[in-house]
Amino acid sequence: MTDSISDTGKSLDQELDEAISGFDQIQTELNYRQAQATLRELVENLDLTAQERSGLESEIHGLETMLEKLDRLVVQIAAFGMVGRGKSSLLNALLGQQIFETGAIHGVTRSQQSANWSIESEAIAGSDQEILRVTLPSVNRSQIELIDTPGIDEVQGEAREALARQAAQQADLLLFIVSGDITKVEFQALSELRNFGKPMILVFNKIDQYPDADRMSIYQKIRDERVKELLSPDEIVMAAASPMVARAVKRPDGRMSAQMIRLDPQVQDLKLKILEVLHREGKSLVALNSMLFADQINDRLLQRKLDIREQTANRTIWNGVMTKAIATAVNPVMVLDLISSAAIDVAMIMSLSKLYGISMTQQGAIKLLQRIAIAMGGITASELLANLGLSSLKSLLGLSAPATGGLSLAPYLSVAVTQGAVAGVSTYAIGQIAKVYLANDASWGAESPKAVVTKILSSLDEDSILNRIKDELRAKLDLSARQPTK
Repeated sequence: MTDSISDTGKSLDQELDEAISGFDQIQTELNYRQAQATLRELVENLDLTAQERSGLESEIHGLETMLEKLDRLVVQIAAFGMVGRGKSSLLNALLGQQIFETGAIHGVTRSQQSANWSIESEAIAGSDQEILRVTLPSVNRSQIELIDTPGIDEVQGEAREALARQAAQQADLLLFIVSGDITKVEFQALSELRNFGKPMILVFNKIDQYPDADRMSIYQKIRDERVKELLSPDEIVMAAASPMVARAVKRPDGRMSAQMIRLDPQVQDLKLKILEVLHREGKSLVALNSMLFADQINDRLLQRKLDIREQTANRTIWNGVMTKAIATAVNPVMVLDLISSAAIDVAMIMSLSKLYGISMTQQGAIKLLQRIAIAMGGITASELLANLGLSSLKSLLGLSAPATGGLSLAPYLSVAVTQGAVAGVSTYAIGQIAKVYLANDASWGAESPKAVVTKILSSLDEDSILNRIKDELRAKLDLSARQPTK
C-alpha cells in the first residue's frame, strides 16, 4: 500500500514537472512569436523620409538583419579576446574545418567574420571532427552563427572596438578567450562585455602549453580571484583549440630530434557548455536580445527623426517670421498688415502640423492660433498696439514722401523695419508654441496652455531675435541703397 502511494506520488510529481515544462515551452514560443511580430512591424513601419534615413543606413540594416535572424531562428555566438589568444582557431575547432583565417601575425582578423554552424546533433566524442546537426526546440530549422571579432588590443582599436560593441549587442552568447592569467586590459574588456547582460562563457584556451599543475593553478586563480565578481565557476571552461606536442623523431642519420605534432582540438567541454546554454534558453535568448537591440536602434531612429523635424520646424518658423516681417514692413496699409499677419501665422501652423503628421484644417489652425493668442495675453496686445501706432506713422511718412522730396523715406524705412521686426518676434513665439503643441501629438500635455506658453516665452531671447530679424530685413530691403546722399 505504501509502495503504491509512493509510486502514485512519483507519478504525480513527474506529471507536474512535465506540465510545467510544457507550459514553459509554450510561453517561450509565444514570447518568440511576439518578438518576431513586434520587430516586423517596426521594420515595415519605420515612416522615415529620405533625409531622416540618411546616416542611419547601418542601424536600419541592423534591424532588417535582426528580423531575418528571428525568421531563421539564428543564434549568434561572438568570440572576443586579445590578439594571439586563439579566437579564430577555437571557432575553427568548433566548426571542425578551417573557416576563420588564422596566422602567426598578430591581428589577422581585420574585420568581423562569421560562419553558419548548422547543427542537428552534436558529436562530442570521436576524432574525425565531424560536426553533426543540432536542432533547438522549435518548429523551424535552427542555425548557429559563430562570429569572430578583431583583437581588443589591436592597432586602430577605436573602429574595431565599435565593431566588437556592435557584435556584442547583436549576439546571443559571448565567448571571451584568454590563454593564461587575465591581464588588466582583459579584465576591463570582460567587465564591459558583462554590462551587455548577455550569457557569457570564459574560455581558458591553449591549456596544452602548460604542465598540469600550472594549468590548474592558473585556472583556479582566474576562477577564485580574477573574475569572481563577474562570472560563476560554471561559466568557465578550459580548451586547447590547436594543441601541439613534441615527439621524438628519428632522423635519416640515425640521430633523434624533437618535432612538433598537431593533435586533435580539445573543445569538448566548451561544446557541451554551449549546447547546455542553447538547449536551456536558446529561443528565449534570441527573442530577448532581438528586442533589446531593436529597442536601442529604435531610440536612435526616433531621436534622429525628432532632430531632423526640429531643424525643419525651426526653418519653417523662421521662414514664417521673415515672410511676416517683410510683408508688414512693405505694406503701407494698416488693415492689410493685420490681415496678412494672421494669414501668415495660420499658414505656418498648417505647415508645422503637416511636418509632425497631425491632420489639421485651416479652421483648426485658426482655432489653435486663437488659443495661443489668448494664452500669450499681453504679448499680442502690445504687438497690436505697436502695429497700430507704427502703421499709422509709416502711412504718414509714406504719404509725405513726395512733399518732402523723399526726405521722409529714410525714417519711413526705419519705422517699417522696426514694425516688421516686432511682428516677426510675435510669429517666432507663436511658431515655437505651436511646435511644442504639435510635437506632443496635438496636446498641451499635463500642463495648461497658459503654463506651456509662459514657459516657452520665458526661454526666448526677444532682443537677439529682434536684432536678427532687423538685420535680415535691412539686407532684404537694401536700406543702404535707399539712404539719401548728403
